[in-house]
Amino acid sequence: MKKLNNEAELVKEAIRVGDVYAQKRGVGKFEGTDSSHDKIAYIYRLLVHDKLIQPLAKGEDKEPAMKHKLALWIHRQLPEDHPLKK
Repeated sequence: MKKLNNEAELVKEAIRVGDVYAQKRGVGKFEGTDSSHDKIAYIYRLLVHDKLIQPLAKGEDKEPAMKHKLALWIHRQLPEDHPLKK
């Protein structure tokens, strides 16, 4: 698993976009007290359920791997001229 440039910032953006996606789908909204781990796990599972990303292999669904999957997902969604893609 090769780390992306700006992976931490990409994960933050994935959480933001994932929150909007979940709200538009009507399946939930994050509260200010929700931990980043809970947000990451929820968004990852939602995207897997909606078949927008491939699930991780059984036993490999730990937080660092989920963060990496979310970073890859948002990286593909961003336009080519976005600052996080540089």
